Amino acid sequence: MKYVGLTLRLIYFFYALIMFILAMFLVLPFVIIGSLFGKIPGGNFIYWMCCIWGDLWLFAIGIYHYNYYEVPHDKKKQFIFVANHISYFDAPIIVKSLRQPVRILGRSEMSKVPFFGFIYRKAIVTVDRSSTKNRARSVRVLKSVLRKGISIFIFPEGTLNETRMPLKEFYDGAFRIAIETQTPIKPILFLDSFKRLHYESLLSFNPGRSRSVFLDEISVEGLTSKDVNSLKQKIFMIMEQKLIEYKASWIEKSMTVG
Repeated sequence: MKYVGLTLRLIYFFYALIMFILAMFLVLPFVIIGSLFGKIPGGNFIYWMCCIWGDLWLFAIGIYHYNYYEVPHDKKKQFIFVANHISYFDAPIIVKSLRQPVRILGRSEMSKVPFFGFIYRKAIVTVDRSSTKNRARSVRVLKSVLRKGISIFIFPEGTLNETRMPLKEFYDGAFRIAIETQTPIKPILFLDSFKRLHYESLLSFNPGRSRSVFLDEISVEGLTSKDVNSLKQKIFMIMEQKLIEYKASWIEKSMTVG
């Protein structure tokens, strides 16, 4: 049975990879066209193409996504979205969750992948965390995006949470930008990406349910740079408690009892 299970996982992984590539090449011509229309209208168009890509791929591989809203969500309003980061599968969940103009902060390394990297560079604000100069440039780009009336998305943990805790420590960036631009923060929980794809093995990839939970927005009105840490801790505690309440699968069972 062990070898049967491994064989099935291999078949599913390569099937999912092939479907990913096919969906990518279906949207690639439209991304190329969109890239000719500038960073704002072109970028918005490319993001919608990525949403279509995500729809096609997830449907083909048997993953069914649902968005849940603890309070009504106004898609016409501008936010800084923040979410937990527990799996490589978090990336496609973003385009299934956010159906409004948004720019995502992502690692610059992914932009080097052939074909995919072209789409990635056009749809994502890239950051090289090892470079102070590059981090500063990314912050400037994100602020300019907000000034254009477009929302942004940031993983405040920066990298994958490979602990058994709900979250790992947050970086300041998202919260500093929120205060400096007076943009409200909207936390999102990705509840099932860990079940769909464990960070320890690509062969753990499997079909099933995917859920995003939109929490209430957090106002930053009147806050100053002195409030960055308190804001960061406030949102950390809200997201941590909600992940425990929803019994996120990666959390140690002792934390979710009751």
